[in-house]
Amino acid sequence: MRQTALTFAALLGIGLAAPALAQTAAAQQPANEQVIVPEVQRRDVPLPKFPSKDFEVSALVGTYATQSFGASAVTGVRLGYHLSEDFFVESVYARAKVTDKTFTEIFPGAGPLADTDKKLSYYNVSAGYNVFPGEIFLGNKYAKASSIYIVGGVGSTKFANQRRQTFNVGFGFRVLFSDRFAVRVDMRDHIFSYDLLNVRQNTQNLELTTGIAYYF
Repeated sequence: MRQTALTFAALLGIGLAAPALAQTAAAQQPANEQVIVPEVQRRDVPLPKFPSKDFEVSALVGTYATQSFGASAVTGVRLGYHLSEDFFVESVYARAKVTDKTFTEIFPGAGPLADTDKKLSYYNVSAGYNVFPGEIFLGNKYAKASSIYIVGGVGSTKFANQRRQTFNVGFGFRVLFSDRFAVRVDMRDHIFSYDLLNVRQNTQNLELTTGIAYYF
């Protein structure tokens, strides 16, 4: 009986002392102490560089209808920069060869361009706006991004040994077959004046061109 009382007293003492010992151990150990320190070797990871594809370069070919002289072939190059999805700027340089064959057939050797350079060249800087961006469907499986845009600008035209300020307005259609290549069709009206046979006249000169554009 006495032994049972001693055992009970010992267990009671241990039960009362356990909470106090736990609080003392918790007070001695910091709350935010990291038990395991990870060993991580950091390395520099190069960030990928994606091309912006905002610049555009293209070759153009088509027909240039010089007022009073008919249509002739025109070739040129175009360099553009897309400011956003809606707006872009571009510059164009092109050349065409004008003929006065109709006049020389009536008055041999006395055409209006008899003593002048029959080559026409021009350059301009224009701004454009994508009016109707969208997609064009090629069959039932393929859809390509496209846009109809308007464009206008100012430049200079050299014709009949004269260089004249030129305004151009028009519209175009663009189809992107990939991230880098597109096909363009453009219609422009080049407006300038020149002196021919001592007569100053304002002219409307229509141009229709197409070309393949490369974006980089």
